[in-house]
Amino acid sequence: MALSGVDNLARLPELRSKLMWTFLLLAAYRIGVHVPIPGVDSSALADFFASVQNTLFGLFDMFSGGGLRNLSVFALGIMPYISASIILQLLQVVSPDLKRLAKEEGAAGKRKLTQYTRYATVLITVIQGLGIAIGLESMHSPAGAPVVLEAGWAFRLVTIITLTAGTVLIMWLGEQITEKGLGNGISLIIFSGIVAGIPGGILKSAQLISAGDMSLFAAIVILALMGLVLAGIVFVERAQRRIPIHYAKRQVGRKMFGGQTTHLPLRVNTAGVIPPIFASSLLLFPATVANFATSDWLKSVASWFSPHTIPYNILFIALIVFFSFFYTAIIFDPKDIAENLKKGGGFIPGIRPGDKTKEYIDKVLTRITLWGAIYISVISVLPMFLIAQFNVPFYFGGTSLLILVGVAMDFMSQIESHLISRQYEGLMNKTRIKGQR
Repeated sequence: MALSGVDNLARLPELRSKLMWTFLLLAAYRIGVHVPIPGVDSSALADFFASVQNTLFGLFDMFSGGGLRNLSVFALGIMPYISASIILQLLQVVSPDLKRLAKEEGAAGKRKLTQYTRYATVLITVIQGLGIAIGLESMHSPAGAPVVLEAGWAFRLVTIITLTAGTVLIMWLGEQITEKGLGNGISLIIFSGIVAGIPGGILKSAQLISAGDMSLFAAIVILALMGLVLAGIVFVERAQRRIPIHYAKRQVGRKMFGGQTTHLPLRVNTAGVIPPIFASSLLLFPATVANFATSDWLKSVASWFSPHTIPYNILFIALIVFFSFFYTAIIFDPKDIAENLKKGGGFIPGIRPGDKTKEYIDKVLTRITLWGAIYISVISVLPMFLIAQFNVPFYFGGTSLLILVGVAMDFMSQIESHLISRQYEGLMNKTRIKGQR
């Protein structure tokens, strides 16, 4: 009997255990978001964030799952780890040693790179923690109340240590989810933070409508746009460019092998949700530090890069396009595909095996990656203007919807893979080989 549906989860103890690990670790993360760092006036901080809604702080708060608004031990979220991952991947392009670790040394090399990423994460967190601590000391609520109760190096050191420990704990939670649970732990942590903010976003939107700050027509337009964006994301995320693959017939003894026809699926959005996450993290790092700074010229520079401004969105689109091509080149190597096809006796009709096949796959991949980058840019940028126009919370933006749909589809596909694998395992266990009892 085929295994399908939620009812079958009870029959699969391994899958049930993975789901339990995933939800427990995500619950631990959500609890940590509400644990504040010491020495901060929470009411003054809440008043300050109420005055900077739908600015860069709102976007950063979305990625930290509300941790920045509460100034919790998880205030920096997973962004330092993502920034460190970006730096290490960029260094692989220019450093032969790092490239060798990633490509040639297998699991040991990947463990070494993961260790370097952890060290870089701690360094970035210390720098960001110091900048946030200094910025908090100069912040006041709209009523004039200071956010920090007792400023000084004692507060700065405690803040740095607390934020660093919180980021390292999030990094560990993400790795544990990936290892013991289902899906990519880092993506699921960002996913859970966005989902947790949706009820508050709906309540805020309802309050804006009741207060007359948002018209009912605007709310209907936003809902219709969100529906179209969701439908477009699902359609494109499942879209593929299928390259036909033929296998030549070959005779081994008296048996004939090969002669099969299959295809090589190339996703339109091969990079997934990584480009907007990477682009946002790179833009948030300097801009957030500038927002916490006391210098007027730094604050004016930060104001140019608010999410609804033209400079921010131009740079955002450029980074999305760059990371779409960059990340696709890292996870998909046409040369390896061409070599594997040649070794297996496969070929693309009309294309010679070897270098010609590699060039053809690279050409097709470049074309669809360009369209994928355009699709991600449109989804990520266009709703930002409506958010700024109608004062809608960031949780309904294109980037958040893209992350929600992408991570949810990946999570469900992993569950489906477990169900299918256990189905085949059950069929094999029921099969009796002739001659055995």
